[in-house]
Amino acid sequence: MRAVRVLVRHELRMLVSLVLWAGRRTHGTGDGGRAFGYARGQGAVMFGFGFVCVVETLTMSVLLRDYPTVHRVWLALDLYTILFVVGLHAANVVRPHVLDAGSLRIRRAVHVDLRVPLEKIADVRRELRASHERAEGELDLAVGAQTSVTLELTEPVSHLTFLGRRRHVHLVRFHAEDADGLVRAVRQARTALSPGNPGSPGRPGRPVPDLPA
Repeated sequence: MRAVRVLVRHELRMLVSLVLWAGRRTHGTGDGGRAFGYARGQGAVMFGFGFVCVVETLTMSVLLRDYPTVHRVWLALDLYTILFVVGLHAANVVRPHVLDAGSLRIRRAVHVDLRVPLEKIADVRRELRASHERAEGELDLAVGAQTSVTLELTEPVSHLTFLGRRRHVHLVRFHAEDADGLVRAVRQARTALSPGNPGSPGRPGRPVPDLPA
């Protein structure tokens, strides 16, 4: 029953993403957060997959025209597949990573939504990786088979998998179109939170320098 609820929630979020995409709006960026997109890296792949689905739908419609019942069932499945592909791309576009005053929200479509408090970030750096080995405590969110940002944490944070299983991760790799800009913005936000930042009220001292790249 839990799996059914998860799947229904997933499909509803996909439909909401389609509405937001059609209205040129984004999700979770209305409170002053800074958005960093990641969908461009797989746009061509999604378009190609969608095109293949359309061709397959037309082909099967011709082959099954003499079997109306089977044709209707197959057509419904094909149309749903096309809707799913478009909805997945829409979710990637309208649900970007978001940096606000206290946390970095790392997302991938409607599957992953991980909030990392800035004070738990030990290191953030631009690191292009095209291969990832599954390891305990690490979360890899590749887009177009690559990640471009690596985030090391001072302590683990909780991540819920697609089916609701809780994992504790201490290292996150993900992709951002403006990886350099995201790394720079996170470092600046962490510096602003530092007790030694002279710009913080009642907190004298020197600003914390950027971490090494």
